[in-house]
Amino acid sequence: MSEQQAERASTEPEQTPQEPDPEPTSTGAEEAEERDQPQDAWAARRDLVDHSPRTMNIGARARFGGGTVHGDQNNLAGNQITGDVFMGGKTEVHHWTFAGLSASSVTSGEVPQARLERLASSFVADDGTVGDLLERLRRERVLVLAGARFTGRQTAALVLLHRLGAAPVHVLDRDTAPGSLAERLTATGERPARGYVLGDLPTRRGTPLREPHLLAARSRLAEQDAYLVITVGPTAVLEDIPVVHWEPPAAAEVLSAHLRTLVARETVSELLALPATADFLGRSHRLREIADFAALLGRHAAGEVADEVVAAFSRASLENQVQEWFEEDESAIHLRDKAFLVALAAFDGGPYALTAELSDLLYRHLLKTENPSRMPEVPVFGTHIDKRLQLARAEGYDDDENTEWGPVTQFKARFLDERVSLMLLRLVWTGHPSARPALIEWLRVLADDGRPLVRTRAASTVAVLARTDLPSAMALVIEPWATSNLFRHRLVAVNSLTLAHLVGTPNIPRILDGWSGSEDRRLRWVAARAYALIGPEIPDQALAALRDAARTLYDDLDDPDAFDLEMVRELSDAVALLLLSPAHDQVLTELRKHLDDDQAVHALSLGGFVNACRRQEDDTGPDGRPTVLAWYADAATAGSPAAAGIAFLWRAVLGDRYSTRYALEVLRDWVLIADRSPGTEWPLAALLPQLVTTPTEHQRLSHLLRTMPGKDGAPPPRVAARLLTTLPPR
Repeated sequence: MSEQQAERASTEPEQTPQEPDPEPTSTGAEEAEERDQPQDAWAARRDLVDHSPRTMNIGARARFGGGTVHGDQNNLAGNQITGDVFMGGKTEVHHWTFAGLSASSVTSGEVPQARLERLASSFVADDGTVGDLLERLRRERVLVLAGARFTGRQTAALVLLHRLGAAPVHVLDRDTAPGSLAERLTATGERPARGYVLGDLPTRRGTPLREPHLLAARSRLAEQDAYLVITVGPTAVLEDIPVVHWEPPAAAEVLSAHLRTLVARETVSELLALPATADFLGRSHRLREIADFAALLGRHAAGEVADEVVAAFSRASLENQVQEWFEEDESAIHLRDKAFLVALAAFDGGPYALTAELSDLLYRHLLKTENPSRMPEVPVFGTHIDKRLQLARAEGYDDDENTEWGPVTQFKARFLDERVSLMLLRLVWTGHPSARPALIEWLRVLADDGRPLVRTRAASTVAVLARTDLPSAMALVIEPWATSNLFRHRLVAVNSLTLAHLVGTPNIPRILDGWSGSEDRRLRWVAARAYALIGPEIPDQALAALRDAARTLYDDLDDPDAFDLEMVRELSDAVALLLLSPAHDQVLTELRKHLDDDQAVHALSLGGFVNACRRQEDDTGPDGRPTVLAWYADAATAGSPAAAGIAFLWRAVLGDRYSTRYALEVLRDWVLIADRSPGTEWPLAALLPQLVTTPTEHQRLSHLLRTMPGKDGAPPPRVAARLLTTLPPR
């Protein structure tokens, strides 16, 4: 390998290299590896920014630079779009609110009168609406309330019966079948029931709730002068049943109602004005959590609870919910639903169909863990989408998804509280170690997926696991990917380390420093790519590591087998990415400072600068303004030293015998863009005079502008003649 070949490798356009790793593999693996090629560094960064979850992407886009050297790019947030759910039968809609604890703790039997009075004291509803419902219940004796779980339906049923004076109130067993409903309405004992509540009546396609069931129940209730309220979910199977569809109450009204039963009215206003209260109400909390928060605020007002405890309640209640999901037995939450919760945590804000598809894949791995000898079976048609989202405290919405073909509108799913995904992944990884083998196998499959979104979310999931338990995540997931013979696996390792660093995982730069000097070229490749992404936060350290990595490549230029051309290009691209990051000014200063340190660093610096000059602000079309030229225009206008630094490096690459040809090619492209875009012509006209300080430099640029042809053999561009006039005479 000659010195000329080495320097040329850092500046010439990237070619498609072949993977030289010598490890023996099977025929199928060899074919897969032969097809596997490293993704362009710029496209890889774009995929990482586009597909990272919202909990990481807010910082990632600004910290990666988003492909621009000036200004932050804001994260995209989709608007929620929800639709009505058809339940069957005749539907009446009432919008009303109430407050109170869920009565789910009473599975069957009589509800204590004191509990009914306590619920009624914090009940909030429009008087007219409640009056209509009471009149209907009094007239028909049966009322069906339809809505989602955990929103207080049971409390509403109990309060309605209490206001009607139907005491005592009995809660029927939830396993009551529609056909046996009338049989359960039997008055017995010294205090026979006059009010009944049947919560979450189970219905299926073969056993729907029909009108004859209600007629039979109504007759039995009339005999006892009693009343019945049935609550059903949004996917209940009903036939010719009149229902009342209602929405959950407003959190602020619920909290106020509870506080009025606990503290003086003037204190209520003070408690509602607390910052912790505003934060709590800004989140998605269930009614039972609102009631618990009200009780906590009451203790706070009495001086029994510190401010820190109040501020921590929202997060603590959310953590309790996540723990409940995975501590409940299989009869409460099926393993398939738990797999969906994990998949939604990984793909929060992603397409619902994709999340459901990959959750079933995780479900199969979990079944295999439970019983390795059994063939995993996944139902083809399972839980209804609305029921799944309601269980997960999530929402569905339509939004654009970035693809290689442009934005595509898809139906997505996300947790109502963005904190859930991180909590859930940490809990599963540390609190349920028996699930680790299935989770690791699942992540390995995701890393092999052909869709960038899937691979990126595999990386973001591992980043959370690394933040929780770095040694295990490194040993079990990241290091096997980093030492894989396949580029796509190594790229997932790159993204995992990058996102782990962004969420605050310690020691990531230390890991990369070690890998930069490793004898394993695969680890060196991962380190270079990762430093290109986290480098904007630690530019000095990143550039120092890249310089050291470059020096190791130039130790023996006489041995062609010892020189890694592919690694030269990776290091050059890493420098280019850093030059176009938010740390561009600092990177530019470092490049100038170390330009003449040695041959390896010289080639690295010039190669990175030329590669950066090839990039455009908008890569979707041929007329995008060159990013470095836009940077120069802003710097020159502001009087920034960066303008002189850019001109200095341009003179260096044009004057270097190994990089001058590639620099002239880039400059020629800039002129062609200027011929089509006036916004490019004026900053180029300002830059060119700064590139002429000697007769040789003048001759080189004037020759380019006088002799360059148009694109595809067209006549010379007219802008070349205009630009020629900007060169100072020599």
